[in-house]
Amino acid sequence: MSAVAVVNFAATPGSVELREFATPEIGDDDVLLEVAAVGVCGSDLHQWTGDHSWPVNYPVVLGHEFAGIVREVGARVSDWKSDMRAVSETAAVIDAASPLTRQGLYNLDPNRKGFGYGVNGAMTRFVRVPARCLHHVPEGLPLEKAALTEPCCVAYQAVAVNSQIHAGDRVLVLGPGPIGLLCAAVAKLQGARVAVAGLPRDAARLQIAAQYGCETIDSDPLEWARSGDGLGVDGVIDAAGISATLQIALEAVRPAGWITKVGWGKQPLGFSLDPLVQKNVRLQGSFSHNWPTWERVLGLLGSGQLDVEPITGGIWPLSQWHEAFETMHAGEIAKAVLRPAE
Repeated sequence: MSAVAVVNFAATPGSVELREFATPEIGDDDVLLEVAAVGVCGSDLHQWTGDHSWPVNYPVVLGHEFAGIVREVGARVSDWKSDMRAVSETAAVIDAASPLTRQGLYNLDPNRKGFGYGVNGAMTRFVRVPARCLHHVPEGLPLEKAALTEPCCVAYQAVAVNSQIHAGDRVLVLGPGPIGLLCAAVAKLQGARVAVAGLPRDAARLQIAAQYGCETIDSDPLEWARSGDGLGVDGVIDAAGISATLQIALEAVRPAGWITKVGWGKQPLGFSLDPLVQKNVRLQGSFSHNWPTWERVLGLLGSGQLDVEPITGGIWPLSQWHEAFETMHAGEIAKAVLRPAE
């Protein structure tokens, strides 16, 4: 049996198309998941436009934000059964013997390969998933929302795990993309006063930030950062897709503050890092997520404390993937979702 899939077949810009894709065969430790919904990530867009900065195993089916229904289980899988609803982590391939994996930090395993670039992803009808990647979807949480658990986990890892937010802190988020908006939402849950900074063209996305209870900035964020005692904000979350925003973060943060960088940017840095030393600032990178984060985030989504409705700009059938990509790439919406079954 075969279906169609959104396939990235080369590194050159625009090298994505619908192709026939056979239903994958599963191994003893895998499940076959029928994909109900798959989110479009900024990394999918970067592979489509050819300006990504990570290695890709071409050709590869895109899509790593997904939820669905278990249809087959491998011979050694005991805790999953057909018709169960599930979401999947992204670490499709890991080294079980890695010291990092043994610490539970498999997201940082150098041999890790993810769906959508290292192995075939979920922009198709069926995807093979190692059973260890799966989590149960809370009752009452629609699969279209559950599919966006992964970007919520990226944000939670960056903000609740890798940052140091205390209630009442002033936090500046640079970049109103989906991850930036979700980082702002998590920071609000932690009791911070949050401002999200973007550009005038980000007006639609900044409106979403306001829905999450954040202040919005479409010009120089330093004025807001230095309001109050003039020393800067307690923390900065750099969720922009360029490297240069780190310079703004260093100017905006107060002495003894912190910066968490979650946004990718392949451009080289062209400025001095001396302010990092002079201000005694902690600079923290944040990449991916692991099991505890997924369980906590699913609890937040299931309880309604964290809602992805504001960032969901539309749902398209898989056949209209190009329109979904274009709409999201243009900044008209924060997040597109595809339904492979339609």
